[in-house]
Amino acid sequence: MKKTQTLLALFGAGVVTVLAVAGLSSAASSSAPSNQSPPTITGTAQVGSTLTAHNGQWSGTTPIDYSYQWRRCDADGGSCSNISGGTNSTYTLKTVDADNTLRIRVTAKNSDGSSSATSVPTAVVKAAPSNPTTSNGCPTSGSGTVSVSDVSPPARLLVDGQQASPTTVTRSTSDLTLRFHVSACSGRSVQGALIYATAVPFEQFNVPAEVATGSDGWATLTLHQASHFPASSRQQLLAVFVRARKSGENILGGISTRRLVSFPVNLNG
Repeated sequence: MKKTQTLLALFGAGVVTVLAVAGLSSAASSSAPSNQSPPTITGTAQVGSTLTAHNGQWSGTTPIDYSYQWRRCDADGGSCSNISGGTNSTYTLKTVDADNTLRIRVTAKNSDGSSSATSVPTAVVKAAPSNPTTSNGCPTSGSGTVSVSDVSPPARLLVDGQQASPTTVTRSTSDLTLRFHVSACSGRSVQGALIYATAVPFEQFNVPAEVATGSDGWATLTLHQASHFPASSRQQLLAVFVRARKSGENILGGISTRRLVSFPVNLNG
């Protein structure tokens, strides 16, 4: 009888122990969220850019839900305050954020409770970039004549006007005055473009030095008749090679342009 009572007592104690361990295990597996690594922020710290919050690592009973609060701080990451409406996982930086830093506060919540963790501050937010002053190599503001220094590739110069005096070249023409107009950027006259001109074939007229276009986009060059004019006894046109370029650029590159123009010749005049 005594032996039976002892066995029953041991059995009961074992049951109690098993139940106690089971209870402890259940308690251990149910817990409020606990942050294991802090939230982080990715994105460019510049007005107009969008920042993205990342939750960090959390432990606790699943499922865990997350909520967000963006905070604006001083340049050192202190004196933070909540940003009104900044409760999404992304945030687009505004003008008021310039020269400040931002942090994200993530709150994790499950059936056993909630906990919050805050990221380190971002870099100091830069102001938005200023509006571009050029587009496709042309100034985006102003009108009328444009300086050649304000024109860059992929824009190109265009020789779009030519004049000759006299209007018809004759055997007696000793001096030939040529005028050329240069434009760019949707027809705007260009000031400061260097104009080179030579008759083709060579040595019909001399080759004058380059001349810069004026405020009206025109450049004037004077050619003196040389020994090989006329190139033919039946010559009816004087072909002239013209080049417009920007000083300092490769004459075959940059915004330079080249073209052939012609002027009437009357050898009987």
